[in-house]
This record gives sequence, structure tokens and C-alpha cells, in this order.
Amino acid sequence: MSKSNKKKLVAEEIENKNYSKAVDNLKKIYNKIILPVEKIYLFEEFHSPPLTNADIVAKPSVLVLGQYSVGKTSFIKYILDREFPGCHIGPEPTTDSFMAITGNKKDRIIPGFAAVVSTDLPFTTLNKFGRAFLNKFKVSQVNSPILDNITFIDTPGVLSGEKQSIGRSYSFPEVVKWFVERADLILLFFDVHKLDISDEFKSVINVLKGHEEKMRVVLNKSDEVNVQHLIRVHGSLMWSLGKILNISEVIRVYICSLCDEELRYKDCEQLLKSEEEHLLNDLRILPTNAIDRKVNEMVKRAKLVKVHGLIISRLREEMPYMKNKESKQRQLINTLPEIFEELQKQYGLAKNDFPDVKEYQKKLNNYKFDEFNKYNKKLFSAIDRILTSEDMKNIMDDFQQGITEISEIKIKSKYLAKL
Repeated sequence: MSKSNKKKLVAEEIENKNYSKAVDNLKKIYNKIILPVEKIYLFEEFHSPPLTNADIVAKPSVLVLGQYSVGKTSFIKYILDREFPGCHIGPEPTTDSFMAITGNKKDRIIPGFAAVVSTDLPFTTLNKFGRAFLNKFKVSQVNSPILDNITFIDTPGVLSGEKQSIGRSYSFPEVVKWFVERADLILLFFDVHKLDISDEFKSVINVLKGHEEKMRVVLNKSDEVNVQHLIRVHGSLMWSLGKILNISEVIRVYICSLCDEELRYKDCEQLLKSEEEHLLNDLRILPTNAIDRKVNEMVKRAKLVKVHGLIISRLREEMPYMKNKESKQRQLINTLPEIFEELQKQYGLAKNDFPDVKEYQKKLNNYKFDEFNKYNKKLFSAIDRILTSEDMKNIMDDFQQGITEISEIKIKSKYLAKL
């Protein structure tokens, strides 16, 4: 074995050890500090299920969203440079299921009911969405080196027009929210001929609020119009998205044509080539930045858990011991915006750290506040140590010190040879 190959093997071994160490530390922090607060203050019932070890260990995932026939499944096929089990492409809604595309030596489909009982897969908590959803969920395992380091989540096309009246037998936005919270990168697909945003699409985009840093927009099939038309389409898309998301930051839009066919209009070829390369680079570096993103998501969750716990314990403290419990509870629900403001001032919290007040008020109607747990100083102090100490930074530093040579995913482009 040559010196260079030995050096590469040693570098990979160190990187793997440091990655495992970092993930183990994250698991300990979550299971010993964050999870107890979630359980005591009913976090799952207001937000999301507890993380499993499989969730924390999981490979980086890319969630692909958009209306039907905008090129979502074609994009995944293009990246993998092959078809995959369960892959269907057509002009009408063809992908009617959520599909996780993962790596395996042998191609096969795992049905939803089997996938959610496998502790090796990070999908066990999807069981809460019930039979109707699990009939529309599957795992497609594919023999592809790209999938050794990344997972794609293909989704049903968002309905528009008359198709919205058909409805679904499960809560589409809630399922999307589950995947959004766990995704490392979210690709929101449009094509140049489909910029209309239906009510269902709007509800999906609203779920993305708070996760804008993971979100990228792909304006696909951009070779099907000329330059002037493309400029107008891009401007219209930015205006529509800005109006719904109501954010000041500029959303990154990749102007692409993600398929193997010849370009129809070639006056934008250099632009499309450059944009595609930037998008593919976002995918290539996902495994390298995996620990940074896991730490970031864990900190976000810890903040949300803390805020939720403070709300629940404050409502419990405000309840009387004997009389007028029902009227007091109604009063507390009605004055929840003021309670949020008081907690922000008392604990130095930002307004955007708090959940949507109207949604919270709806959920609170199902509970008796005098059965909530009181404030536990020890538990909240432990959460604060996570948010203010060097623990999270040390996890990232430990991993980065082990990286001597960065291994990126090799993804092909129709413009370039394999990289």
C-alpha cells in the first residue's frame, strides 16, 4: 500500500472515530438532559415526538417538496444516475407516497408499516400518523454510492386547483412538518410554467417557517423559456414566496434544468451550468457538515423545549388550589399573549423563540392546567448549561480536529464529468 493510501485510510479512521464520539455525546446530552424536560412538560403533545437514537445517528437527509410534475422524482433520478424502486415519472401526479430513498447493497422496497417498526431506520415516530399515512409511506433502498452518505425524501406532489377538493386521508402539512424538522436540506421545487401557489402549497410553505436556513428554492425546467421570460418568472416567484414567508432575508433560488435532455433554449446555458454546480455542491458538502447541523438542530430543540416548559409550568403556577379553576383556565388561555411577553422579559428570551400563540391556545383547551407539572429549577438549569456552556462547541471541535481530508459525495452533472 502506498504512503498516500495509508494516510487516507488513517484520516478516514480518525474521522469516523471522531464522528462516532460526537454523535455519542449528542445522544447523552439529549437523553439525560433534554428528554426528561420533554416528558415532564408534555412536549410531544404540543410539538413533536421524542428523538430516537436512530434519529440522532441518521445520515443527512434532503427533503424534496413541490407541486406534481415539477421534476422532484426526476431530480433524484438525475442525481443517482439511475432509476430506483418505486420511481414513477409523468405529467400528472405519479408519486402519491412519501418515499425515503436510502442506500443498501440490494435494491428493494420496505413498506411503511415495516419501516416504522425497524429500530435501524429513523422513522419509528412516523407511526403516530396512523394507518392511512403508513399506506402512503415506503423506503426505497438502492445500491448507489451516493446514498452511503445521504438520504433523499421524495414527496407526493402538492395538490392544486380542483385536485385539492379530493383531499387526503392524513394531515399532509403535519407529515411534512415531521420531515422538515429532521431534514438537513429542504429543496422547494417550482418549474417555469407552474408558479401558482395553491392553498395546500401555502400550508406546506408555512410549515417551513423557522427553518429558512435549510431551505433552497429550485426553479426547474428553466431552459424551456427565453432569457426575458425567465427574468420575469424569477421576479414573480421571489415576490410570491416573500409574501407568504414574510421574511426579510433573500431566499436562494437555483435556476436549473435538472434532467439529461438537451436544453431547449441555449442562451442561458452558462447560467444553468453555474447554478446547477452550486446546487450540487450544496449536496456534496452535506456529510462534511453533518455534525455542525446536528448540533444546530439540537440547540434549536433545547431552546424550544425550555420555552415550552416555562409556559406549561407558568400556567400551572397561576392556577388556584380550590375554587374557580375553570374560569381561571379560560382567563389564562385568553391572556396567553401577555404571558408570553412576561416570560420573554423575565428570562431574556426572543419573541421568535416562542410558538404560534393561536395554535397553542387551541391545544391548551384539551388539558387541565392544575395537572401540569410545576417549575423544576434543576431541570431548567441543566438545559441552560447546554445553551450557554462550551459543550456543543466542543462536540463540533472534536469532530473537526479529526478531519484531515474531506470526502465529498461524487455527484455527476450533465455538463461535467464525475467529480
